[in-house]
Order: sequence, then C-alpha cells, then structure tokens
Amino acid sequence: MQTLDRLKMELSNQQYFADEQYIQFLTENNLLPENAYIKEDMQKQLLLTVLDVLEAVANDIDLMTSISTEFSNMGQAYQFIEMRIAQVKDKIASIPEPNEDYSCFSLMYTRGI
Repeated sequence: MQTLDRLKMELSNQQYFADEQYIQFLTENNLLPENAYIKEDMQKQLLLTVLDVLEAVANDIDLMTSISTEFSNMGQAYQFIEMRIAQVKDKIASIPEPNEDYSCFSLMYTRGI
C-alpha cells in the first residue's frame, strides 16, 4: 500500500482536500506519497501528517461547513475534529522513539559534576 493511500485510510477515506494537498502534507513530514508504507519506519510521520490535515480542516470554516452536513450542526463537527486531533496526539506520544534507551532509573544515578 502506498503512503498516500494509507493517509486516506487513516482519515477514514474522507476527501477533505485534493490529492495534491495531501501530497504536500506528506512531503512536509518527509514522506513520499508513492512509496510503500512501512509502519515501523513511517507511522509517526504519517500520524503527524494526519494531525496537520485535521488541524487544517479545523481552521477552514468553509470546509467545516461542508463537514457539518454529516453532523447536526457545525459545533458537533468541530468537537469531533478536536476529539480526533487529541486521539492522534495521544497515539503519537505513545510511539517510542527508535534507538532510545529509556529507563525510569536512568536519571537516578547521574550526577551533576
């Protein structure tokens, strides 16, 4: 599966923007849309891209108006987008950094010399 297709899947196949804009969001997060998606290497960048897209949607009143047709009003649509943004941020925070050796005891034995 290509990275662009995986981005669309993460966005529940909602066509908020044209593919050109999605490609721009991907390249801003160092992802190439035509590359095969590899979760271990690309998950954090893809979720950062999803976050960028959702924040752009939340900041575009015209786009929010079109989304609000799926909800009873624009306030509910905005709350849904904000909730989704919070979920994505939590998911990003839970992804461990590669090659990071972290221990809750690591700072216990250091000395400020």
